[in-house]
Amino acid sequence: NIKILNYYKYGNSVYYTYTIKVQKRDLLQKYLEKNGISTLIYYPIPLHLQVAFNFLGYRKCDFPVAEKFSNEVLSLPLHPFVKIEEIKFICKKIKEFYEKD
Repeated sequence: NIKILNYYKYGNSVYYTYTIKVQKRDLLQKYLEKNGISTLIYYPIPLHLQVAFNFLGYRKCDFPVAEKFSNEVLSLPLHPFVKIEEIKFICKKIKEFYEKD
């Protein structure tokens, strides 16, 4: 149900987001919100479908992987002050969400 996104082999992430790829993303996001966990979807519309890039002439289905990811990725809380206990709580709630199915 959850996939940790891999980073490039040649470099290091700056970890400005911690994004996971999940099934039932919108339901998970609502469940986490109900449990006091804020999440974000940074690109709900793939770049090629955003108004700013209309001049490029791309249409829906031109980049199916990007479109699929835009419906499946969710960014978890990440900042310098996140405590280990908070990370464990987030993990516990995600696990609970998928176990209840």
